Amino acid sequence: MIIVGLTGGIGSGKSTVANAFNALGIPVYIADEEAKRLMNKSQVIKRELIGLIGEGAYTKEGLNRSFIANIIFKDKSLLNKINDIVHPEVAKHFKKWVKAQNGPYVVKEAAILFENNGYKACDYVITVTAPKDVKMQRLLSRDKTSIERIEAIMQNQWHDEDRIPLSDFVIENTDLENTKKQVLNIHNKILERIR
Repeated sequence: MIIVGLTGGIGSGKSTVANAFNALGIPVYIADEEAKRLMNKSQVIKRELIGLIGEGAYTKEGLNRSFIANIIFKDKSLLNKINDIVHPEVAKHFKKWVKAQNGPYVVKEAAILFENNGYKACDYVITVTAPKDVKMQRLLSRDKTSIERIEAIMQNQWHDEDRIPLSDFVIENTDLENTKKQVLNIHNKILERIR
């Protein structure tokens, strides 16, 4: 199975691009959603997270995301340790998921595809970009958050100038219709290459 990695900074519009591929009949794996699900369901992850940051990592309802976000915000090194716990489990889940798909290729959408070397397991990589002010505007209207928190997340992610040289395709996501055209163009190029 051909694996196409889809990545980009927070607010770049990866979900919009993922939905456009899905509309073309391509199976899409959203790594962040699966990571959140596994953080709630996997006893391995739960045990290791509690061991790393304490009982506050979980409430009776499940993962205590605000507690974890505040800890990471104060201690950036913990983010890597948490990723080291979660990402191997997500990788295992993704491998099982791929085996169950039957499209011409699959898309794996992951915010930190380069940061954790996930791109090395992809046949092609697409980076989604947008100007910083557009990303900020999207995030402030989508999330109940602050500019400081968005800036902190952006600082923990690779910048577009680091991602683009390692990418096979780049989508500038500022206009929905134009983005859909770019997705269709990339889709056709990938189909040509794998035929």
